[in-house]
Amino acid sequence: MISDNDPRSSPVLDYLKQLHHTHAEFTGGEVATYIPELAKADPNWFAICLVTPDGQVYEVGDSKQQFTIQSISKPFVYGMALEDNTRSEVLAKIGMEPTGDAFNAISLESDTGRPRNPMINAGAIAAAGLVAGKSMSTRLQRILDTFSLYAGRELTVDEGVYSSESTTGHRNRAIGHMLRNFDIVDGDPTPIVDLYFKQCSISVNCRDLGIMAATLANHGVNPVTGKRAIRGEYVESVLSVMGSCGMYDYAGEWLYRVGMPAKSGVAGGIMAVLPGQLGIGIFSPPLDERGNSVRGIKVCDDFSRHFNLHLFNSPHANKAVIRLQYDGSQINSNRVRGDDEVFELRKSGRSIRVYQLQGNLVFSTAEVLVREIMSDLEDKKFVILDLKRTLEVNESACRLFHQLLLKLSAIGITLIFTHTSRAPMLRRYMKLKLGDRAAELYHAFDDNDPALEWCENKLLSELLPGYQSEYQLAPEQYELFQGLTPDEFTIIKGRLLLKTYRKGSVLVNTGDKALELFIVSKGSVSVVVTLASGSQKRLATFSSGMAFGEMALIDNATRSAIVVAETEVECHVLTVETFDALDDDHPHIKIVLLRNLAHSLSTKLRKVNREVSIFDY
Repeated sequence: MISDNDPRSSPVLDYLKQLHHTHAEFTGGEVATYIPELAKADPNWFAICLVTPDGQVYEVGDSKQQFTIQSISKPFVYGMALEDNTRSEVLAKIGMEPTGDAFNAISLESDTGRPRNPMINAGAIAAAGLVAGKSMSTRLQRILDTFSLYAGRELTVDEGVYSSESTTGHRNRAIGHMLRNFDIVDGDPTPIVDLYFKQCSISVNCRDLGIMAATLANHGVNPVTGKRAIRGEYVESVLSVMGSCGMYDYAGEWLYRVGMPAKSGVAGGIMAVLPGQLGIGIFSPPLDERGNSVRGIKVCDDFSRHFNLHLFNSPHANKAVIRLQYDGSQINSNRVRGDDEVFELRKSGRSIRVYQLQGNLVFSTAEVLVREIMSDLEDKKFVILDLKRTLEVNESACRLFHQLLLKLSAIGITLIFTHTSRAPMLRRYMKLKLGDRAAELYHAFDDNDPALEWCENKLLSELLPGYQSEYQLAPEQYELFQGLTPDEFTIIKGRLLLKTYRKGSVLVNTGDKALELFIVSKGSVSVVVTLASGSQKRLATFSSGMAFGEMALIDNATRSAIVVAETEVECHVLTVETFDALDDDHPHIKIVLLRNLAHSLSTKLRKVNREVSIFDY
């Protein structure tokens, strides 16, 4: 948390301080007096608190000064009513249209008796009546518990303000009886109106308001505590009525000028929400003639304009969602393959297309991607979507991807997702929509490398008759021994050691002294390194006939990676000592081996060069 007396300097905090300084001098407006306790507020109290969806709190001014939440309670209780009932049940008793009237107007539909919306007193009283609970004390405790989840700390009722509201609340009681007349509330309306008085008398401070706003901006999860306060599917409904009705008869101009769903209260609080970006709370008791904090409106107006935060001024989607694209003829998996396999992948690898994505995948950006994919399907067999650099994959993007998967599958193209830990909703959505076909159609990998290998193996099995990803070669077929005469081969074969390893065992460990070169006879091994995050990444996989550990024959340095047996493995081993001895008795054999090693290393280097040129590291 960064506060106004923190020695660290944040540009955001500096800006809030400037806003506070600019508007603290303003003396317009009047403190509310129709509730006697509210009249005791100091008109000089002024605080601003901004909270981001990742839990950063910036606060200036009197941010710890307690005041009562008043009408800012209305959207939160409306959210509880939605959770405790169905939307249709709530809409049957509370409308959603703005009135253009004052907050305490008796604004009911003439035919149904429904309050026009939940942000006026009539609608808020009806919403309080829809909160579930066996008794009013149970309902009140549920409201307090829910508000405490939003604020991230335990909140209580200010009994003085409640008593004052109750004593002067005759108009609200009249509204309650009118609601009872139309069966909008059940039974005696007096306890429900009393519950409404208590919800309005909950004590908060400006910091609480900022965090409560950020919880709505964060799809219902408190960004400071990580606890959910409201189910995500109801947040949009709460924000919708805040946007259209939250500022009463100023709501239209507010949405036009500021462009953020908001709610005000007559104690001087304003809460504004920019979904996905921030929540802001302002506290300043002097009100304008509509019952809104005058300083609060000025702060939000400036803040929205200076940072271009209007809800309807979101950036246009463009092809920047596709960070990079390439195909399987340009980039291969880290499985080291023989010359015939490499040749086929160079020739036909274009049928594997990889799209590296970035940013937020919502409808607009996902639509750009889907359009790009569908525009270029010629000769495609596999499409890989790399989600590593995405920030969010929302439900609308999941819906488009599901339709894309079905379309591609129908024409024989396999859609594959990688780094799906970035998109937990995607897996759930696909399994739900695909049902029994999920295992058949939904393909996901933790990394691009295994996804590419899977596609390559499928492709090679079609292109090369009798292709097998695992096979065994005789020593005379090893690439390291190509170019030796039969007699020379007999000599070197007699100097090889044969070792076997169980699946999962470590052949080479980081830091080991390099004393031998390995040639895989049967099975496969993978070279992996441990990343700073603690996870492991595969650098290469070697199968039958391929050599690894060749640096041991060149520089005698310690091992820099781990080699693990992917299967049951047999290896022929050539020790450094044996290799060095060839200088004396068979120098030509050593020259051939070094030439073959150089060829192997140059092939690996060219692969790295291609990747560097494409990925632009």
